[in-house]
Amino acid sequence: MKAVDPIIDTDLDAYVDGELDVARRIQVESYLSENPDIAAKVMADLSIKGELRLALAGENAFGRIETRDAARRLERGLSYGRILHTVQRIAAVTVLVAAGWVAHTTFGAFTATEVAASTPAPAYVEDAVRAYQTAQLRQTVPSQTAAPHYNADDIRAATAITMPELPKDWKVSDVQIFPSAFGPSVEMAIQEANGKQLSLFAVRPGAFAVQPVGHLALDNTEAAYWQIGEVAYALVAGDGGLNLDRAAEGLARSLY
Repeated sequence: MKAVDPIIDTDLDAYVDGELDVARRIQVESYLSENPDIAAKVMADLSIKGELRLALAGENAFGRIETRDAARRLERGLSYGRILHTVQRIAAVTVLVAAGWVAHTTFGAFTATEVAASTPAPAYVEDAVRAYQTAQLRQTVPSQTAAPHYNADDIRAATAITMPELPKDWKVSDVQIFPSAFGPSVEMAIQEANGKQLSLFAVRPGAFAVQPVGHLALDNTEAAYWQIGEVAYALVAGDGGLNLDRAAEGLARSLY
């Protein structure tokens, strides 16, 4: 449903803080789905708030009272339009350093994998892993012809899925459109310069969301997954080697 009242900065602030009722939240999400630049900034605010909450989770064990209070004030003060994304990230890093790296000490290295570990991975990630395994199998069957001629505009026109920009040293070896529980999905087989095989999976899961990169290990594979607006993505590879989270974050940035 489209918003009746205009979406203003106060609504975006309340969305980030989780203070909207269901009806207004749906209106804001509809607005964000039509304004990807603003959605990107809201995603940045959500990410920073998550980082600060993780830092404050260990406040009883480490950190001075003044530092913890500063972190709380910074968390409350994060709102769309007040602070540029770059300044927000610098401020968050400063708080973490001043607090003695609470997150690192208490939870281990601070990565998207650790943040996402407390919640189950979305169902589409399993589809992404199956698509990767199917692509691996298809490469062993001589009669299965690969389709390496990739055109992002054609994919978007056929599926309404926007694919991210790939690093220049990645080579597309096959592109397939798969059925999934959520409708048509795109599976792209990729080969790195060092020969490592990757799979980039994209699907429209049926709900608007802005989710930072999470990580899942499943069936001798690893998947880094994220969602921007109405499209969700997963970068899948065999265990070890490429830092999937870092690569996925780069792909996500290319969509803005």
